[in-house]
Amino acid sequence: MQKTKKIFTFIIFTLILSGSLSAQVESTKGEISLNVDLMSRYVWRGTQFSTGPVIQPNIAYTNGNFTAGAWGSYSQDESNGSEIDLYLSYTFANDMFTATVTDYFFPTEGIALENSYFDYKKASTGHIYEATLAYNATEKFPINIMTAMNFWGADQDASGDQQYSLYVELGYDFKVKDIDLSLFTGFTPIDADESKGESGFYGDTAGFVNLGLTASKEIKLTDNFSIPVSASIITNPMNENLFLVFGVSF
Repeated sequence: MQKTKKIFTFIIFTLILSGSLSAQVESTKGEISLNVDLMSRYVWRGTQFSTGPVIQPNIAYTNGNFTAGAWGSYSQDESNGSEIDLYLSYTFANDMFTATVTDYFFPTEGIALENSYFDYKKASTGHIYEATLAYNATEKFPINIMTAMNFWGADQDASGDQQYSLYVELGYDFKVKDIDLSLFTGFTPIDADESKGESGFYGDTAGFVNLGLTASKEIKLTDNFSIPVSASIITNPMNENLFLVFGVSF
């Protein structure tokens, strides 16, 4: 199993490196985007990270096929859910594929040692590094496919070895009248190794952890201003959980 995980890591980074070397910068200025989402709660890949409302800001710089950005999530009811992520992505093959590296960081408020952003010691860091490769749906094959692997940081077994947790998600986007709909299903394909004390980042066994439907539309307030809203129904079959999440974007 470990050999399979290491081969998968090598394939992802080979694709990212080859894309980086062949990049063509289309603009010397690039573009900066800013937005913020207000969500009723924070549910990510079938796991609830906040039981109450959250503010999720995002800033990104795009130049050609490259995007670098920062994304955060902050709970408004003093529950868990604080997070700050840095990411770098590259889209290639006529926008058919996107490779991304993300640095996830989960601060623990009020605990200095566990809240140090600059702690990069493997045994104590609050960072998790993830590599993803996504196939972006086309007219000929209208299914989005994303595969993600944690390759460094706070996803370790009891011995301190990296677990290389895997997550795969398939999605299908379509439209009914003026409402955009997205079906998605996510699963972890490998059992945790109980003999090494692995607990599993998404679940202890292989199985589905994220099934649902997101509906979104823009509510027009004036001739020149509208607000995007969304609602998602999400279930995690492995944990037997069900969530209904509402969001507004600005």
